[in-house]
Amino acid sequence: MKKVQRVLLLAMVALLITGVLVGRSNTNPGTLEAIKKRGKIRIGVFGDKYPFGYVDQNGEVQGFDVYIARRFAKDLFGDESKVEFVLVDAASRVAFLESNKVDLIMANFTVTEERSEKVDFANPYMKVSLGIVSPDRAPITAVEQLRGKKAIVAKGTTGETYLTKNYPDIEQLKFEQYTEIFEALKDGRGAAIVNDNTEVIAWAKQNPGFSVGVPSLGGQDTIAPAVKKGNKELLDWINHELAALGEENFIHQAYDATLVGIYGEDFKESLVIEGGISK
Repeated sequence: MKKVQRVLLLAMVALLITGVLVGRSNTNPGTLEAIKKRGKIRIGVFGDKYPFGYVDQNGEVQGFDVYIARRFAKDLFGDESKVEFVLVDAASRVAFLESNKVDLIMANFTVTEERSEKVDFANPYMKVSLGIVSPDRAPITAVEQLRGKKAIVAKGTTGETYLTKNYPDIEQLKFEQYTEIFEALKDGRGAAIVNDNTEVIAWAKQNPGFSVGVPSLGGQDTIAPAVKKGNKELLDWINHELAALGEENFIHQAYDATLVGIYGEDFKESLVIEGGISK
């Protein structure tokens, strides 16, 4: 009799725990239902990565990623102001999703196998590869030239991962913020920056005395929105949204509004992915 009672008690405890876990999953603050109830979507963006996510002189968040993110909010709520931009750095993007500080990351997030184990990537909206920028007085035109010197990288980026995997003998000087890596190059603390080619090209154009000696390093990657692992409902909505935006060539419009003055028309088709489909 006591054994039966114990079995029944254990069964009831198991059901109670399951109910609590289900309840918690249903109240996940990042679900589409929770976002709609809240009345705004929290999107993680960069505040210091011009021209993709940065804070302008008026204190407003701007950039290519931000332009697309505002359209997401407009189509979700009918009002593009229904978005709360949360500033992140490269190394904190995954953690901000995992801790429910944001619902979505739109911070120039390169899709990699390692990251895909921790977050769910939606379909891409941009193509990118790595590049190397260095001073004109001491140009770096091949990654091998960084041996015996210091390569400047931002923590948590594909630049850091690429060098660690393929060139472990090259010393890396690592920083949390993008502003810090460019200051380090200007100060001569490192020989070159290894980072997304789109960013180093834009920075070199704004900073005389520096050039991109290696415009394409490694293979081509894609940039995509990311959600918390298992958040299928929001992931499906984003993929559907990207497909719908492709019907009106919206990502091209975003390029024209934020990037064309930097890269020009010639770079557009090699950068933009429309409709979530990489060609």
